[in-house]
Amino acid sequence: MGGMLFAATDTPADKEILAVMDAYRDAMIHNKADVLERLLHNDLSFVHSAGQLERKADVLKSVTSGKNVIIRMEFSDTTVRTYGNTSLVRCRVDLWHSETNIVHMNVLHAWIKTPAGWQLAARQATRLAQ
Repeated sequence: MGGMLFAATDTPADKEILAVMDAYRDAMIHNKADVLERLLHNDLSFVHSAGQLERKADVLKSVTSGKNVIIRMEFSDTTVRTYGNTSLVRCRVDLWHSETNIVHMNVLHAWIKTPAGWQLAARQATRLAQ
């Protein structure tokens, strides 16, 4: 289930964002701090489905320390809306912390285009009802 995300989109910016989402997913699964350092905005607001708020340094620390283990992450029902240098990506995220600990969420990702490329400025996750 890896590979490119699918969204009903055909603008160059939307295609760029889907590629960035794939790079972000890969970096989260494989603990690639260098990639996340580039993809996460310095002013990041990262809200988990249980409500905790993390900043960029917190996310980098939890990923690199192994505190937040992600063995698989899948995106579906993806919509991309790009407004100039801002792109909003809403999708269902199924996230496996282990084979038995799977979190199902709706997540809104807010990306902004900076001189360093597209960076995640905000992520808001809502756990789906069982």
